[in-house]
Amino acid sequence: MLQDVSNIRQVPDHQEVFADPSRDESLVFELLDLKPDINDNGSAVWFLQDLANEQDAQGFTLVDQSGVVEVPIGDSSALVTTAIGQMGISKGRQGREAQNVVRVYLANLRLKNAGTDVLVVAHEPILISPLSESASAVGPGLLPAAQSGFLPMSEVFKVAVSSFKVNDWSLFGGSGN
Repeated sequence: MLQDVSNIRQVPDHQEVFADPSRDESLVFELLDLKPDINDNGSAVWFLQDLANEQDAQGFTLVDQSGVVEVPIGDSSALVTTAIGQMGISKGRQGREAQNVVRVYLANLRLKNAGTDVLVVAHEPILISPLSESASAVGPGLLPAAQSGFLPMSEVFKVAVSSFKVNDWSLFGGSGN
C-alpha cells in the first residue's frame, strides 16, 4: 500500500511522494517550471534521461515511449507524453555494488498556460541487490510484481496519470485556465 511520505522525510516543496517500503515502490508528483526549449514530443524521454543522470544510473535503457496526446484538465488542457526506462540505481551513498535494477514510468503533463511541467514518476524494482538497504525490507533477488498479489506499478501509474486534475489553478501563480 502506497503511503504519503512527503511529511515523513524531507522532499522539495514542489514534490509529493507516495511509497510502499515493503515493496520499495514509489509514486512521485513533481511540479517544475516549463522547459520551453524541450520538444513536446520528446519531453518525457528527456526528463527520464535527466532522472537517470541525476541518479547516476547504470545501464539506462529506454523501453518505450509515447507520442503527444492532448488531454482536457478542467477548463484547460495538457500535452502528455510518457516514457518507460530501466536502470540500475542505489539509494543514498550505498555505492554501485548496492544498485537495484528499477523500471521507471514517467509522464510529463505540460501545462503550458500555467508555465509548468508536471512529472508523474513511478519506480518499480525489478531486482534488489543483496547489498542494498532495500534487501532487509523487500528481500534480495527478482521481484515479479505481477506474482506478488499487488496491483502492478504500471497500473498504478496509468491510474495516476489518467485521473490527474488540478483543483486549484492559483497554485501556479495565476488563474491558469
